[in-house]
Amino acid sequence: MDTLNSLFQKINNAAPLDFGTIISDSIDLYKKVWLKGLLVILFIVIASMIIGFVFGLIGLAPNAFDFSNGFDLELITSFYSQNVIYSIPQTILISTLTLAFVAAFYRICKQVDSGETGNDDYFYFFNKEYFTKVFMLGIIYSLIATVAQLLFLIPYIYVIVPLSYFAIVFAFNPDLSETEIVKASFALGNKKWLITFGALFVTGILGMLGILGCGVGLFLTVSIVYLPVFLIYKKVIGFKVDSEIEKIGLRDDFDY
Repeated sequence: MDTLNSLFQKINNAAPLDFGTIISDSIDLYKKVWLKGLLVILFIVIASMIIGFVFGLIGLAPNAFDFSNGFDLELITSFYSQNVIYSIPQTILISTLTLAFVAAFYRICKQVDSGETGNDDYFYFFNKEYFTKVFMLGIIYSLIATVAQLLFLIPYIYVIVPLSYFAIVFAFNPDLSETEIVKASFALGNKKWLITFGALFVTGILGMLGILGCGVGLFLTVSIVYLPVFLIYKKVIGFKVDSEIEKIGLRDDFDY
């Protein structure tokens, strides 16, 4: 397991990455994991709908803006700010569940990418030993995102990149503390901000092509947006090499 210092060392010594390769590899990996990505998206959507429904029942769902009084920038700004703050409890729960599902998805992607065998455990990080940490990360994620949203567009565009690394840093370094995971995510996000943002933007467009399939196709394609982060992490930090003892079980199934 990497320590925070070793992660910093790998991030600081990382070689430049090729944007075209990241996009191409993301498409290739998507072809292998699209069904697994679909399940993750469905889990996230269903969980978000249930949370939204429950909050609606207890009267804590965000309100919709009423445009009947015309376009008033000051009123819209005030409404936006109030809704962002009002939605914090709901955002924390959705962020927590999303981080848990996406972190599990990254573990599955590693298995597929490296040719490993194993169960597709989408609920891996819902185990008691991990979920408390996921919940704390969900709180931190939500608070950072909320502050950035209250400061409007530019700060939010900046933090969306380091925030996107929360799930993968946690997935492969679950023994790090919450603070260390945040520090490592921001270090990697800052170091590779431009290529990450560009790759997220391009794969986001590719993911939105699913709308052409009467909207339902969006569920099939949108998971591609998670893959650039996986590939950048893989190239910058890499994954823990299994020890010889850990490989004994694999040798029973594969010839090396």
